[in-house]
Order: sequence, then C-alpha cells, then structure tokens
Amino acid sequence: MTTSGPEPAPAPSPGTAARDAARDRVGIVMGHEGPYLQLRPLSGGPEWDVDLADIRPVNPAELLRAQVAEANARSRQALREREV
Repeated sequence: MTTSGPEPAPAPSPGTAARDAARDRVGIVMGHEGPYLQLRPLSGGPEWDVDLADIRPVNPAELLRAQVAEANARSRQALREREV
C-alpha cells in the first residue's frame, strides 16, 4: 500500500496572476513547462521559473498591492535618474 500526499493544485492559466511564495513575488503566468511555471513581472520584464509547489493564488487586494508596489518602484527609479 502506498500513500501519497494530496494532489497538487492544477497550474493557473496563462494570463492570470499568481504569487511565487519562495521569492514572495507576484507575476503573470506565461506558461507551464514540466514541473515549473513561468511568471513575468506585472510591469513586464524577463520571466522566471517557479516550482509548482511554490505557487499561490492572489486575491484582488494582493494583486492591487503588488501593482502599486511596482508603480512606486518605477516612480522612485525615475526620480533617481532625474537627480543624476
């Protein structure tokens, strides 16, 4: 008799937002390859691979918080560039 853990949750669909719990980052699902999901930052940029076990769903409030954090980071970067 073999016992296995609970079935892993299905991978989120491309275009949906998900949290990479290992890196504490939110990204948009771009695809699924083997045991990994590819996420892209909300504001664009290079994708990164995430183990399916580290994927968590995001609710609307978490998504908004992540979007505001990225917008603020872009704003701070623009201000630093103007100071130079």
